[in-house]
Amino acid sequence: MTPPEEPSGLGQYAGSLAYWRDLLLVLSLVIFGLVQGAGFLVPLTFALLVFVLLTAVIDRVGRVEVAGHRMPGVLAHLIGILIILSGLLVIGLILANQTDDVADALPRYSARFDGLTAAIVSVIGEENARSVVEAMQNADVSAWVVNALGSAGGFLGALFLVALYVPFMMVERRPMRRKFAIAARDEHTGSDIRDMVHSISAGLRRYIGVKTFVSLLTGVFSYAVMKPLGLDFAETWAVLAFALNFIPSIGSILGVVFPALVAIVQFDTITPFLIIVLGCGTVQFSIGNILEPAITGRSLNLSSFLVILSLTFWSTIWGVAGAFLSVPITVCMLIVFAHIPSTRWLAVLMSGDGDLVADL
Repeated sequence: MTPPEEPSGLGQYAGSLAYWRDLLLVLSLVIFGLVQGAGFLVPLTFALLVFVLLTAVIDRVGRVEVAGHRMPGVLAHLIGILIILSGLLVIGLILANQTDDVADALPRYSARFDGLTAAIVSVIGEENARSVVEAMQNADVSAWVVNALGSAGGFLGALFLVALYVPFMMVERRPMRRKFAIAARDEHTGSDIRDMVHSISAGLRRYIGVKTFVSLLTGVFSYAVMKPLGLDFAETWAVLAFALNFIPSIGSILGVVFPALVAIVQFDTITPFLIIVLGCGTVQFSIGNILEPAITGRSLNLSSFLVILSLTFWSTIWGVAGAFLSVPITVCMLIVFAHIPSTRWLAVLMSGDGDLVADL
């Protein structure tokens, strides 16, 4: 009887201490690079997502037939770009117009806040209230302002880079397909690479397209709840509900909490607060748990625990931007792992039920 063969080569190395040491070193370097390179990587990643959304809109417009003929490519590109720019312009105008409303409402909010402070003092006692006031006075407000201005400046800088990257990505869209075929070492490898890139593009298009649509519905219906109540800055909270809906789980909660807190300060009764909590909460729950899963089906078969884990990791690495990017990055990782035989088991673990969809 011959003894069983001992593992050798890569199998022996994978089970050694050196393998885990090297793996830990690589992971540490990757995380360090993600943190240190955030200023470059975050705008580039957002640019890729805008590029994917833009190409999805252009392709959808290009499939529209007029008098039995498909729309010309140049016209489809022009209409797609105008649609995206119009959406961004509407959001910008809403936020810009609300600036004057905020300035006008500040005195009223200050008086209302003083009244709430007096009510809180009557509940917690003057000594505890004095401690809270002293803590607020000792807080370094200037540092908060500097950080806020720095974040605003960083956002504008990132927005400029995104606007700079996207046009060049559009120019490279068609030549890149030919480059993949030329760069591959053989025809089979080139075909695999093209299939993987196509799957990543299709998965991101589904996610971004569906998420944009349901987020738009969330903002519209939330506005329909807030505006009849006379809530201040209802347009801004609707835009915020639209944006926060891209953040898994936590975003929908914050989309209800922020306007609800404003209602407490603005109104003398608790009724508007309850209406906003129940109304906007129902909108978020219905769209997020009924409509969105019905539209996406199993196209994004991600583990719910993985979504939360990804949200925690990327928000820790890249802050708020990481929270927005967490699911798209996870979708890309799942598709890449599914296309590589040695990492397909990781894709299975990352999926919701272990069954990878056919187009992965």
